[in-house]
Amino acid sequence: MAKSLPVIIEEKIADKIHLVRGLKVMIDKDIAELYGIETKRLKEQRHRNLNRFPRHDKSELTKEEYESLRSQNATLKQGAHTKYLPYAFTEHGVLMLANVLKSSRAIEMSIKVIDVFVRLREMLLTHKDILLKLEALEKQVVQTSDEIRTIFSLGWSWSSIIKNYPVRRHGRCFSPTIS
Repeated sequence: MAKSLPVIIEEKIADKIHLVRGLKVMIDKDIAELYGIETKRLKEQRHRNLNRFPRHDKSELTKEEYESLRSQNATLKQGAHTKYLPYAFTEHGVLMLANVLKSSRAIEMSIKVIDVFVRLREMLLTHKDILLKLEALEKQVVQTSDEIRTIFSLGWSWSSIIKNYPVRRHGRCFSPTIS
């Protein structure tokens, strides 16, 4: 069964979202491709509208971060990359870019991008809930394991004590040491 076009677009968008400095971001080149413009034009609009982009909504990647993304995705051939380091935009930065570009495609794609960011956040929250439950179960298992170890360690010491003390059965005293 073939996937529908919206699902393919959402998967394509999700593949372009990266985790950089603990934030989910998209790279300027990928955003420009989705919005149907040149990366140069996207950067021009960002530069002309700096007041719309707080520092936390966009940041220039370091050379190490860029190389790491390149090696993870294997999207660029050696020597085929730009001479400037790309910018990474958070969810809000992506939306601001669509607003300053004012093209219908940018607006349409930004809605899809935001939907994907929201789904990723929901999935993270769901996974966080599952991880918290697993952590609680792990604590219970560790505690139970410790209790079992304690019982066995006590069991061995109690068995040595019992060997040396008489046992009462049916009102009579039997000593295991007496033959």
